[in-house]
Amino acid sequence: MSAEIVTFGCRLNAYESEAIRARAAEAGLEDTVIVNTCAVTAEAVRQSRQEIRKLRRARPTARIIVTGCAAQTEPDTYAEMTEVDLVLGNREKLETESYVRFGAWPRVRVNDIMSVKETASQFVESFDGKSRAFLQVQNGCDHRCTFCIIPYGRGNSRSVGAGAVVNEARRLVEKGYGEIVLTGVDLTSYGADLPGRPSLGALVRKILKLVPELKRLRLSSIDSIEADAELMRAIAEEERLMPHFHLSAQSGDDMILKRMKRRHARAHTIQFCEDVRRLRPDAAFGADLIAGFPTETEEMFENTLKLVDEAGFSMLHVFPFSPRKGTPAARMPLLPRSLVKERAARLRAKGENAFVRHLAGLVGSYKELLVEQAGVGRTPCFAPVHFAGDSARGAFVHARITGASRDHLAAVLT
Repeated sequence: MSAEIVTFGCRLNAYESEAIRARAAEAGLEDTVIVNTCAVTAEAVRQSRQEIRKLRRARPTARIIVTGCAAQTEPDTYAEMTEVDLVLGNREKLETESYVRFGAWPRVRVNDIMSVKETASQFVESFDGKSRAFLQVQNGCDHRCTFCIIPYGRGNSRSVGAGAVVNEARRLVEKGYGEIVLTGVDLTSYGADLPGRPSLGALVRKILKLVPELKRLRLSSIDSIEADAELMRAIAEEERLMPHFHLSAQSGDDMILKRMKRRHARAHTIQFCEDVRRLRPDAAFGADLIAGFPTETEEMFENTLKLVDEAGFSMLHVFPFSPRKGTPAARMPLLPRSLVKERAARLRAKGENAFVRHLAGLVGSYKELLVEQAGVGRTPCFAPVHFAGDSARGAFVHARITGASRDHLAAVLT
């Protein structure tokens, strides 16, 4: 039995899990479960620990390796678990040697992530059960938002050279992937560490020019304040760049944004969305938002609720504030947990209603869908669509949107 990968967290983790799968296969690793953890919230850590215990009960003879951001930031948490055989850091998880020499290493193999100075292309050529491919172009983060532990799990920002990115994009297209998602920890910081400081927009243009067979290019989460002029031109001119933009907004209140040590104000977020809509009227926007940040008053929280309408967000990822040990926000005056959860619930309800309105606005339109599984696809703006008919996963089909429910569209193929 080959190694099983259990993934928590972001799209970058999903990408790296495929790289881990390939490295484990190269090492001939069998009867092993590798848990790729997330550290973004305390809840993510708790869930990973719960899953590890469940895996040990289900597979008592399997070896369990724990890696990922939570393993990097708090290796002792996992080393103390009797269910765990090996703890690997974020650098070590991508090295074949880590799996070849299983048992020869110390039980914890986690280096100083800040010592890592570059990110190499991982040459992932398949994504198990997925209709789209992920392509890592950046890792780490140079910013130090007061709530965020991720730089200590990922290290400082570093970029993959454009030539390697284009080569990997070309390989993925040759493998049959018609849509590629560019991923990174701080995607819009791409290129700042490379010779000539190429921007994310320049990279997008280069991929689309040099890989003309690629039908769709999509961006994962971006920091709108870092969007460069070349990226805005690409949004306006490149139809193959998908009109769905997920923003790391975090709050709609300027004082909270300052206390988070963010680099934008609420007005910047609204302006970015307005600018993009002017360039691409079919654009849709998602956002990461934190509810219940320390010192947040009801008025401050209301500003975040209002931002959903003023920026026109239609897809929200809502995070109840979770204090992470070692971050400045964890030392700020915390709100009662019940209040944090209540605000998160209100914000999620706001997002759900916005999503319903967004879907309703697409009824009657004609869209090209990427088929994810039998009878299910995604529009360019990432709306889920159910349709009747047989189409292979990864195929592109044309459809007329005939209806909308609370969580998906209905369509007939044309």
